[in-house]
Amino acid sequence: MGLLASAETQFPRNLLTAIFPEDCRVCGDPLTEFQSIPVCARCLSAPRPFLADYACHRCGTPFLHESSLDDDGCCRLCRGGRRGFDACFAYGDYSGELRQLIHILKYEGVASLAKPLASLMLRGLPRDVALDAVAAVPMHWWKRYRRGFNQAELLATEVSRATGLPRLSLLRRARWMAAQAGLGSAERRRNATAAFSLMPRRTLSGRRILLVDDVFTTGATAMACARLLKQGGASYVAVLTIARVDRRAPAPLYQAEPRDD
Repeated sequence: MGLLASAETQFPRNLLTAIFPEDCRVCGDPLTEFQSIPVCARCLSAPRPFLADYACHRCGTPFLHESSLDDDGCCRLCRGGRRGFDACFAYGDYSGELRQLIHILKYEGVASLAKPLASLMLRGLPRDVALDAVAAVPMHWWKRYRRGFNQAELLATEVSRATGLPRLSLLRRARWMAAQAGLGSAERRRNATAAFSLMPRRTLSGRRILLVDDVFTTGATAMACARLLKQGGASYVAVLTIARVDRRAPAPLYQAEPRDD
């Protein structure tokens, strides 16, 4: 009876352990309670806001010296009107725990992380920005099928719920685009230019759009999408991401991302 009772007691625990991991996917410490997000509270709260002494007031790109900005606080690309979007906001630096959390969402399929990560994103969005709708950076249908979801759509849905702004399907990935990870700025721009198109019969007629993605790297994808939204009639496009790559840091700090193409 003792062995039988022990087996009966262990069965539910083993079943729950199989469904809910016992260890945090970031730090490896045991989780103290069953939860849908396999990350401990400490690691979820670990990411800190992005800080820079000198940053473009339009695109948010950080610089080491004030001389990289004009008298209005704009960088060279924004001065030349090459960005396509009107503003860019991100919560934190694409490193440490924040980078790990994004990887767990994207590459380990933990969709439940979208809500806490979207909460971080919104902390990076100024409250005085007037917006009419939320849109996600699209993913090619085959890549979405293989992954099972588009992380930008999950994040945009959570942003929409939190802000009350409608989420609109405005863009589509017109062709397969090779993985952007590991590419330089010029290669990313060429790769992205023809990869997107505006959804048919979408007229934005002066709307102010919040374009959501997970990470801002060189801005090539955001630029391509923002230009299309402007062509469709949007009067203002702001980009919002969880994190952005800080290119002030030495190159060896950046490693190739897992390929998802």
